[in-house]
Amino acid sequence: MNNRRYLTSREVERLITATRGSRTEARDRCLILLMFRHGLRVSEACGLRLHQVDLDSRVLHVARLKQGLSTTHPLRGDELRVIKAWLAERNRLAPTGEAFFVSERRTALNRRTAWVAIRRYGELAELAVDAHPHMLRHACGYALADQGADTRLIQDYLGHRNIQHTVRYTATNPARFERLWR
Repeated sequence: MNNRRYLTSREVERLITATRGSRTEARDRCLILLMFRHGLRVSEACGLRLHQVDLDSRVLHVARLKQGLSTTHPLRGDELRVIKAWLAERNRLAPTGEAFFVSERRTALNRRTAWVAIRRYGELAELAVDAHPHMLRHACGYALADQGADTRLIQDYLGHRNIQHTVRYTATNPARFERLWR
């Protein structure tokens, strides 16, 4: 298999589509979309608490790990829809505790379960790479760079303290040279 360390935006869409019909479709669609859009590490996603998802204000309070800078991100309409669908399913499960993502056993989703699910959806989507959760964080960085986001903005969004961790996303992006030689 290809040893690329990130997914393209199109591959993320295929990953999300691959959740259709699964027993945990609502949770997994929400998990994959939020991990991608907000560059969440698998531990950050699994550690997400209900109070961090503010539907009224349409924001996600991201608590970064690894001494990262925590931030507040806006939630888009499609994210709000999958969050509401997941919360309806979560309420049906009636878990105890504040974990946003829970397993079918009604306990906080663990890293291994998320890892296995993303790998399985990658296989179902017939991706050219072996998908794993961290690829969604990298996919976020590359997608933001492809949209023309400034390196410093991507750094803040992903919570990187050191910009050296961020430049990989913009260094390989040919769009950054578009305004030269006009």
